[in-house]
Amino acid sequence: MENKKILYISQEIAPYLPDSPLALYGRELPQKIQEKGFEVRTFMPKYGCINERRNQLHEVIRLSGMNIIIDDSDHPLIIKVATLQPSRMQVYFIDNDDYFQRAGAKELETIASPGDNDERMMFFARGVIETVKKLRWDPAIIQCTGWISALVPMYIKRMYHDDPALAKSKTVFALRSEKLDDTLDPRLLEKLKMLQFTDDDLSAIGTAAADNDALNRLGINHADAIVVASADVDPQIIEYARSTGKPLLEYSDGDDYADKYAEFYASLSQSKEV
Repeated sequence: MENKKILYISQEIAPYLPDSPLALYGRELPQKIQEKGFEVRTFMPKYGCINERRNQLHEVIRLSGMNIIIDDSDHPLIIKVATLQPSRMQVYFIDNDDYFQRAGAKELETIASPGDNDERMMFFARGVIETVKKLRWDPAIIQCTGWISALVPMYIKRMYHDDPALAKSKTVFALRSEKLDDTLDPRLLEKLKMLQFTDDDLSAIGTAAADNDALNRLGINHADAIVVASADVDPQIIEYARSTGKPLLEYSDGDDYADKYAEFYASLSQSKEV
């Protein structure tokens, strides 16, 4: 595998959030892949409950400052970074005063203000992609984990397919058992169509308000490959992923699971078309 840069876009990462299966996966897989000689960077939302001082976050001024337009409104993008010890893995945080609370929040914004989750997803997806472009760090593989990252494969395939930084990247969508508890704002489709996404692009959502299954289908439809990343993923979603004929890595929790991911990434990187 010539380009060994792997980008992880995660909904939760420990120890910045309490240890949960999702947060532990967000930390442990990138660390294990980095130990195998890959160059790894990770992104997650800057939730208000994350203690910036204790975790030594600092703003990256050269990456911050652009405005992201959602539903005809400007939202400033703020980028913060920390180094996860002892692996020295860089973790970038997507922040914004409209979608993420200030210090001291007691619960995640995705739970405290679910009515904003559609725009929070849009902001997070666009914020990650624009930051990766500014970093001039061209990943071979982009793995998206958690429903908040479900828009990323579509954004890359439809909005950034001609961008030199991302044109050769392969997106991987990770299927997890953690779910979006509610549906998203019914205007999500309208807001996405304002960005020139088509009915065909958004067919996984249909005409109803997007729920967890719809977001999984959307991620699967636009990703280049899929991984089953927890043991109790809905079998119907796994079968839907299999039906696309795209490369799929079955679930593994053995000691060698990171080896299987590394081999899977290498096979995707070597493939011209997925």
